[in-house]
Amino acid sequence: MKEIIFASPLAVLLTLSTAAAQTQAPKGLGTEEFGMSPRELVQAIEKTEQLIARCMTEQGFQYVAADHNTVRAGMSADKILPGLSEEEFVNRYGFGISTFYTGLPPQLSTGYSPARVGLGERNVQIFRSLSPADQVAYNRALLGEEDLNSTFAVALENEDLSRTGGCTRKAVAEMFKPDQLKASHYNPQDALINKDPRMKAALSFWQREMKKAGYEYGHPDEIEPDLRNRLNALTEGGKLLVAKMSTDQKTALRKLQDFERGVAVKSFKMSEEVLKPIEERIQEEMFSRKVQ
Repeated sequence: MKEIIFASPLAVLLTLSTAAAQTQAPKGLGTEEFGMSPRELVQAIEKTEQLIARCMTEQGFQYVAADHNTVRAGMSADKILPGLSEEEFVNRYGFGISTFYTGLPPQLSTGYSPARVGLGERNVQIFRSLSPADQVAYNRALLGEEDLNSTFAVALENEDLSRTGGCTRKAVAEMFKPDQLKASHYNPQDALINKDPRMKAALSFWQREMKKAGYEYGHPDEIEPDLRNRLNALTEGGKLLVAKMSTDQKTALRKLQDFERGVAVKSFKMSEEVLKPIEERIQEEMFSRKVQ
C-alpha cells in the first residue's frame, strides 16, 4: 500500500471512500467556526461585539460594535491581498504572520492586516485620534497585553480564543463555552473528519512528505500556532518595533520569515493536492442533511 500511495496518493486515498463508513454530522453541529451554524455565527458575532463595546465604555473608551459583515471581512482577509491568488500570497508571504510583522498595533498598520479590517474603519479612526499614551491604554483595555493582533475577528478565524485579552476576552468568555476558550479546543467537525480512515491515510502521507522537507509537524493545524508562538517569543509578545530590534533580533526575524515561507509553500501544496479533496468529500457526506 505504501508504494501505491507514493505513486498516486490522491487516487488511492479516494478509492478508500467505497470502503469507509460514512459519518453523519451529529445533530446541532454546524459548518462554521466552533461548529456553529451560519445563523449561530452571525448571532455570536453581533452579541460579542456588543459586549466588547459595553466593556470598553466601562473602561472609559469609545468602541463601535462591528457588525457581522465587518467581522466577516476581517476573517476573509486572511491570506488575501488584492491581485494575488492564495497560492501567490503563500509563495510570497507564507501565512502572513512573521512576514508582515512591524510591531505596530493593528490600527496603525497600512498594509496587510486582517486584524485592522475586522475592527472596522470607525474603530480604527477612533484609535488614531488618540494620543500615543492613550493608544497604549486603549489597546490594553481592548486586547490585553499578551497578543495585540488577536482581535475578535482574527481569533474567530483561527478558532483560537485563548490569545484574546482585555474586553475582547471578557466578551468571548460570556458568549463561548469554557472549553472553547482553551488553546486545546478543536472544531468538532474537523475532529470527526480527522477520524475518517481516508483522512487518517492522507494525513500520514502529508506528515511523511513534510518530514522529508524538514518540517516536523503532525497536522497542518499545528503550523500557524507554532509560528505565532515563535514570533511572540522573539518580539516580546508582538510589542517590539522592528525599528528598535537589535541586529541579532532582526536576523532571527528574517530566519523565521524564511522558515514560514518554506513551510507554508510545502504545506499549501500538499493540502491542495492531497488533503482538501478528501476533506471536501467527507464534509459532503457529513452534511448531506440540511444544516439548520
